[in-house]
Amino acid sequence: MGFKCGIVGLPNVGKSTLFNAVSKAKAEASNYPFCTIDPNKGIVFVADPRLDALSALYNPKKTTPTAIEFYDIAGLVKGASNGEGLGNQFLGHIKEVEAIIHVVRCFEDPNIIHVSGSVDPIRDIEVIDTELCLKDLETMSTRFDKTQKLARSGDKDSLALMPVYEKIKKSLEDGTPIRRLNLSEDEKKAVQDLAFLTLKPVLYCANVAESDLPDGGAHAQAVKDWAAKECSGAVVISSKVEAELADLPDDEKTAFLEEYGLKEPGLHVLSRAGYKLLELITYFTAGEPEVRAWTIRKGTKAPQAAGVIHSDFERGFIRAEVMRCEDLIEMKSANAVKEKGLLRLEGKDYTVADGDVMHFRFSV
Repeated sequence: MGFKCGIVGLPNVGKSTLFNAVSKAKAEASNYPFCTIDPNKGIVFVADPRLDALSALYNPKKTTPTAIEFYDIAGLVKGASNGEGLGNQFLGHIKEVEAIIHVVRCFEDPNIIHVSGSVDPIRDIEVIDTELCLKDLETMSTRFDKTQKLARSGDKDSLALMPVYEKIKKSLEDGTPIRRLNLSEDEKKAVQDLAFLTLKPVLYCANVAESDLPDGGAHAQAVKDWAAKECSGAVVISSKVEAELADLPDDEKTAFLEEYGLKEPGLHVLSRAGYKLLELITYFTAGEPEVRAWTIRKGTKAPQAAGVIHSDFERGFIRAEVMRCEDLIEMKSANAVKEKGLLRLEGKDYTVADGDVMHFRFSV
C-alpha cells in the first residue's frame, strides 16, 4: 500500500463512475458538479497472472496481491485556483497524492451536462493544467521572493537554487506544467518540499462511449496524441461499461467484455498503467502460509526491498535467496530451481528485478 493516485478532471466527465467501477467503492455519482465533497479512497488490487501461478503452485492459506490507492477528487473548474467551485480545497487534496489520473470526457451525451457546453478534450485538459499551474505559481512566487533576497545577500544555498526556481517560475507563468521541463533528478530533489502539482506524473484516461470501444474514436486519439507529446501515459476506458462489468457475476464477465472487443477489464489496464506511471515493480514471497506480491520502486536494493516487509529485515539484512518467478513456475519447486543452478544468493548491492521471488536472511 502507500502508493496514491488522485483521479481528477472537470465535473461530469465520469470520474466518480469510473472510481466506483474500478474500486467497487460507493462514491456518489450524480449529474451535477461537486457531488464529491470529500476525496473518496479506494484500494485497487493489481491483477498479476504471475501471482496466480505461484498461488496455484503453493496452494497457500492466503494469497495477497499488491495494490494502489485511488482517491476520487471532486471536479475542478476554471477559476479553481482562485477558489471557484470548491477549488482550493480540492487542489489541496491533489498535493497528497503521488500521481494524477486525469479523466477526460470523450463521449457525447445530451443528458449529461458539460460545464463548458461542448465536448472538447484538449480544451478540457488545458483548463485543468492552467488551474494547476496557477496554484503552483502561487506556491513558487512565495518561495521565489524569499530565496531571491537571500541569494542577493550571498547565501550559497539560495544562489544554487535560483536557476531551477527561475526556470520553473517562467514555465508556470507561460502556463506550462513543470513535468514538461524534464528536470534532472537533482533539480527535482531541490524542489521536492514544494510538492508542485504539475510536477506529478499524469496518466490521461479517455472516458469514451460504449460505441467507441475498443479504440476510443477521434476524441480519444486526440488525448493519446497529447499524452505522447508530453511523454505521459494514456488509456481508453468507458466508465459506463466498467460500471456494468463491476456488477456482473464473474462467469459472465468474459462474454460481456468480448461484446465490446475488450480482452480485459479497464481495472486491469488502469492499475497496470498506474504502476508503470509510478515506475513500480513487483517482487514475490512464496510459501505455504502465504504467497504475496510486494510493491517497490524500480532500482530498489535488496535490503530496502526487505524493509517493505518489516524494518527488522532491512536493519539485520544478511543476504537474499533469489529466483525468477518464471523459473519457479516452470520447474514447479524451489528445489528444482536450485538443482538447475538458478537460485542465486544476493547481497546488499543487489538491485531487485521485477518478478523476483525472494527469501531474506537477516539477524535480529
